[in-house]
Amino acid sequence: MVGYVLLGLIVLIVVWAITAYNGLVGLRNQVKNAFAQIDVQLKRRYDLIPNLVETAKGYIKHERETLEAVIQARNTAVAAHAGAAADPTDANAVRQLGAAENALGGCLTRFFAVAEAYPDLKANQNMLQLSEELTSTENKIAFARQAFNDTVMSYNIAVEQFPGNLVANAFAFKMAEQLAATESPEEKKAVRVQF
Repeated sequence: MVGYVLLGLIVLIVVWAITAYNGLVGLRNQVKNAFAQIDVQLKRRYDLIPNLVETAKGYIKHERETLEAVIQARNTAVAAHAGAAADPTDANAVRQLGAAENALGGCLTRFFAVAEAYPDLKANQNMLQLSEELTSTENKIAFARQAFNDTVMSYNIAVEQFPGNLVANAFAFKMAEQLAATESPEEKKAVRVQF
């Protein structure tokens, strides 16, 4: 009789461990899926920026430094994006992506501030269309970022809470990093496109 009770207890523990493990795997995959939603919008943003800069080049000849800063920030963000896309649960890679994205947002803000001084550029149809697409993409990134952060929070709770943390530690589930805004007030401002 004691043997059956002990066997039943072992079976319950094994079933619980399997269920907890599968739940953590599901949550980790939800984090990856949420990042994939950001990924789509970031790629769209990265594709729009060179077209925007190219359109502005003819008008903003004296602002070469601003244009170069935007392209450099875009390239840095693309590189950071590749690292985070490889493993969205890698806290360091997501932190680097967040910093690169914030720097790119700051450069874009300065770019649009400079562009406002050029009436011909403001009236350019291609520039208007690209600006509208970029604004739409920025909104989609914000929504995708919020969904990602919510998913990361759920995953992190499951990794930390007892008794699930026993399974998480045994199978090396690590905490994921949320995409957070920086502390700089200028970088926290959304990219504002107005022509």
